[in-house]
Amino acid sequence: MKYSQATRNPYLVFLPFLLFYIAVVLFLQNNELWGDEPRHFQQVQNMLHGFFSLPAPHVELRNGPGYPLMLLPFIAVHIPLIVLKILNAVFLYLAVVFLYKAIREMVSEKLALIVGLFFACYYNALDFIFMLYSEVFTVFLAAFMLLLLVKAFRDGPVKKRNLYGAGFVFGYMALTKIIFGYVLLFMLLACVLLWIINRAAVNYRKGLIICLVAFATVLPYLSYTYYLTGRIFYWGTTGGNNLYWMSSLAEDEYGSWFPDPPKDSTAGIPLTSKTSEADKGGQLNLKNRTVYITGTEDSLMAHHGKDFEEINKYTGPERDDAYKKVVMKNIKANPVKFAKNCIANVGRILFNYPYSYTAQKPGTLFRIPLNGIISVLMLFCLIPTLLNWRKINYAVRFVLFIALLYLGGSVFGSAEIRMFTIVVPFLLFWIAYIIQRTMKVKLKFEEDYSSK
Repeated sequence: MKYSQATRNPYLVFLPFLLFYIAVVLFLQNNELWGDEPRHFQQVQNMLHGFFSLPAPHVELRNGPGYPLMLLPFIAVHIPLIVLKILNAVFLYLAVVFLYKAIREMVSEKLALIVGLFFACYYNALDFIFMLYSEVFTVFLAAFMLLLLVKAFRDGPVKKRNLYGAGFVFGYMALTKIIFGYVLLFMLLACVLLWIINRAAVNYRKGLIICLVAFATVLPYLSYTYYLTGRIFYWGTTGGNNLYWMSSLAEDEYGSWFPDPPKDSTAGIPLTSKTSEADKGGQLNLKNRTVYITGTEDSLMAHHGKDFEEINKYTGPERDDAYKKVVMKNIKANPVKFAKNCIANVGRILFNYPYSYTAQKPGTLFRIPLNGIISVLMLFCLIPTLLNWRKINYAVRFVLFIALLYLGGSVFGSAEIRMFTIVVPFLLFWIAYIIQRTMKVKLKFEEDYSSK
């Protein structure tokens, strides 16, 4: 495929966006650690001392080791905090370039450039660019994996570095966002089944190799969690917590997440105007801070106080189990309410709305245009995808399965818009491929009818 002189080097084409991203980081960042940042720093310090989590009974696996591992060499040599944050700008810039290069392998240069520019201007990805959160790094991994998958599933001889590289990045995504660990398990089982059905199919064999390499990548971490907990395929201690808020039976709650109350709290769940931003971390977003409606603390205590009297008796995996017991009880008591919360969760994933006990904010309107466009295009692409499934490039099918498994799993755990941002590269890749083969747009009339 021939490329024009202007777009032959995408690193130069998208360089202005790198400068813009750096400017955003410099403008918004501060020298304080906030939200998830202190936890990531502590995990790096733990790893420098030879462990990731405290031993039982105080096991805490709130996230995988992927992002702290990336930070470790920089923190070990005392790189300044501002440099670590500028890394996010570099990761997002590289994600734009890699997405463009992956799409350019599948569609016209013009369409690839349009999609690349759309993603470069996708301002939802800037939400955490000025903080040491794992979202931007995961977006980079997703785009990098896309590029490697396209090369791995090419017809003819394939370089092993692309095949094994795609598997390693897939595994590292699971280490960074543990929900991808469960996606990996389903993908591995599916690839084994497909390979058994048709061992002669080259793409089935490639897909199986990629998943096996990914599983080998995460195996040391799973061995470590087994050592800590005695549980097989145990990824983290926060799953029950996310499911708990999704199973809330209160009619004035929509499944959005709240921080745990401290175990020695006598005043209920401490969510007041005096609560620190670090305590509210999961609900805060950029400068558009969450504002809780008056009476939130009393309502949360009334709805959840008894549950936490029991849950707070436990720590580590046992606490996670206690959450899940309440979850099952709530879902059995009112499955319709759980379904409503899941629908509300789709709204939060796409448009950051609705949140329980949260004042409405005009900033929410800015979430609608970009994700609205993607949502409409997803619906448009769904029908031709189903009708032409066997004709679709295998890399596109492989990526689409990962995205659908991820989004499907995210619906059942309390989520936010940043969970959607992570898989936008996958979705844009699929959308561009389908549009290239189905849609033709003419901006000029073929004939002038104005005088007729």
